[in-house]
Amino acid sequence: MSLSARPIRARFDAAALRHNHAVARRHAGAARLWSVVKANAYGHGLLRVATALREVADGFALLELEGAIALREAGFRQPILLLEGFYRPAELPLIARYQLIPALHCADQVGALVAARLPQPLPVVLKLNTGMNRLGLDPGEFPLALERLAASGATSEISLMTHFACADEPAGIAAQMQRLQAMTAGLRLPPRSLSLANSAALLRYPESLQPAEGGGENWARPGLMLYGASPFAPAQSAAVLDLRPVMTLEADLVAVREIAAGEAVGYGGAFVAEHPTRIGIVACGYADGYPRHAPSGTPVAIKGRRVPLIGRVSMDKLCVDLTGCEKVGVGDTATLWGGMAGNDVPVEEVAATAGTIAYELMCGLAARVPVLDTE
Repeated sequence: MSLSARPIRARFDAAALRHNHAVARRHAGAARLWSVVKANAYGHGLLRVATALREVADGFALLELEGAIALREAGFRQPILLLEGFYRPAELPLIARYQLIPALHCADQVGALVAARLPQPLPVVLKLNTGMNRLGLDPGEFPLALERLAASGATSEISLMTHFACADEPAGIAAQMQRLQAMTAGLRLPPRSLSLANSAALLRYPESLQPAEGGGENWARPGLMLYGASPFAPAQSAAVLDLRPVMTLEADLVAVREIAAGEAVGYGGAFVAEHPTRIGIVACGYADGYPRHAPSGTPVAIKGRRVPLIGRVSMDKLCVDLTGCEKVGVGDTATLWGGMAGNDVPVEEVAATAGTIAYELMCGLAARVPVLDTE
């Protein structure tokens, strides 16, 4: 018996992950791929994902220094990009020791790297602010940072990146591409590489895959699409993009009951039956990562049939309407999100119904949910 006797689990499909990586590779053309594994690989497990991609990944990108070190200590030799660089100068010796690549997004980071006088120069990526207005060097800061790094001897190579704000929106990337071109026009030191495209840009905007000036490399940064979700949902589904769900959250029915018309279900009596109704109670709740605010009607799949969630999601349970599903009973499995065709519930659909995004659901999978590895 599993250490967790409670009948809930998440299934991790390594073959689906590699399939999605191959889709990203197909769209990338000559560009290389940073496989984005931040936030514990979007809730899928950092080492689990990296291991599944060990033979195909060009490099990995994440935020967490401890995660990058864990990859190195697990034997991963690919380039590893720290997407926000370092948070304190004291991290720089570790970054150098483990041969990591920091992204520098502000003048303070540039100054700290120069002042650190590390034994060997580091490869770095300068992040440019082309309109996202979160992190990144502004047009006035970028030339000064570039000149300071070039004069210091602190870097072995300098690459550039930016982040698109609207690659998944109608506004697209044109305005930011124009700003990028203006910021980099006439550079005396062409970058070793460019990294522009996130999942949405990789799928929709091939112009974001242009090589660096002088023929340098381009690195795309697929994240969400690796895990089988569409950045364009609901307008364009993952299935249309040939993406397969990597995480499936499922739990068993632990009780079935009949209620009469007028009876309420769950906290606050939020659902009231209009007719005699057969109710299934599923061993999954918001403490497992299921969205608490998912409304009645959110789809759940059982035995190849969709049934609606009813009432409020509680900490450990949720209820579904099994009226007309007489062959469904205690012990049968409910797919909360993920799955394959015939018993699938796209995570983007659940997220949209609950007023959130797929990223949040996947990243929010609770530690108490056991993960089963499948191929």
